[in-house]
Amino acid sequence: MPLAKRIIPCLDVDNGRVVKGIHFDRVKDAGDPVEFAQRYKLQGADELIFLDITASQQERETMKNVVRNVARVTDIPFTVGGGIRKLEDARDILLSGADKVSINTAAVKNPDLITDLMSIFGKQCVVVAIDAKRNYDDDGKNTFENHRGKKYWFEVRIYGGKVETGIDAIEWARKVESLGAGEILLTSIDADGTENGYDINLTKFICKAVRIPVIASGGCGEPRHMLEVFRKTDVDAALAASIFHYEKSTVDRVKEYLKKNGIEIRI
Repeated sequence: MPLAKRIIPCLDVDNGRVVKGIHFDRVKDAGDPVEFAQRYKLQGADELIFLDITASQQERETMKNVVRNVARVTDIPFTVGGGIRKLEDARDILLSGADKVSINTAAVKNPDLITDLMSIFGKQCVVVAIDAKRNYDDDGKNTFENHRGKKYWFEVRIYGGKVETGIDAIEWARKVESLGAGEILLTSIDADGTENGYDINLTKFICKAVRIPVIASGGCGEPRHMLEVFRKTDVDAALAASIFHYEKSTVDRVKEYLKKNGIEIRI
């Protein structure tokens, strides 16, 4: 029997408030993270992901008090990322109530951190976030063509999507798996906040490149986008923010829709 697909609301947090932007930019306030966490738990979310989106850019630690407050009101698996640069940061976050830690910028700058985290806390605790953006320069290892025949590849970005790395996202996914990542949180910067659907090409090829679970992120605007990503890729979970934050739909309604359309889901 296939494993049930997971639906994961995401709390992008800046200065203690949930925010939402487009293409990792034009960020606006959406509400209180504790209230959102309570709401999504009651609606039947399978997990929650909390990302302190400016911690790495500002070179500060994740706000542990906000993490603790969210952990107090929910008992579903809870992943925290942003500003985790060393083992001690991860330990503090896990002790504050998180079940898993997510690293992105720190993983690119110090890949050994993935292995160190896995060795101490276990593979199931280590999520590597990959923020990928289409790059139309001709130097990627895995290239694709858009509808106009123009070639592109997916480049890993760090520091909240602001900094280019020159790293091919598909190659990086393979590497983080080999280093000990237990899961990949894959976000398309091009699709982020557009509400036009997930980047199916990016998601499909990352899923093919690795054997660990992949969470699709970026672009969900309605339930059919989740149905599409589950039908067209081997992704294990779909993450969304706007659709839930602004109550265009609820987690339980999305799950009912997916179940009616033949997706194995936990109700």
